[in-house]
Amino acid sequence: MRVCLALCLILFAAGCDREITINLPTEPTQKEEPKVINSKIEFRVVGNASSVRIRYSTPADGLIQTVTSLPFFAAFNTTESLLFLSLDVTPLAYPLSVTLPFLSAQVFVNGNLFREATSNDFFFSTLSVNGTWRR
Repeated sequence: MRVCLALCLILFAAGCDREITINLPTEPTQKEEPKVINSKIEFRVVGNASSVRIRYSTPADGLIQTVTSLPFFAAFNTTESLLFLSLDVTPLAYPLSVTLPFLSAQVFVNGNLFREATSNDFFFSTLSVNGTWRR
């Protein structure tokens, strides 16, 4: 026990002649702002229908409905991290020369296919593509 006490006193005495300097920052640390990530959303409709009714939604314009010929492309950029995407396509007419109908509705996010629906019949049923995209 005496040896431990003597050893502690020697170590304490040896540590007393050291000078310890603590440098504290004088200014607040700069907080890094999170980077804004821009994502590109694309709606694509291709096929051999002569006219189609297309409904899709964007955060800026809401629900958009248009009657047009094919191919159809629409795109917008967003910084949202969570977004519900929907695309509905209804064929209105096929040319008389078409024997093998084809219709494809696609949603791309940053160049990658997110959702797709296809049809290859003469029924004028609606193709629906939708889903919640998360970054």
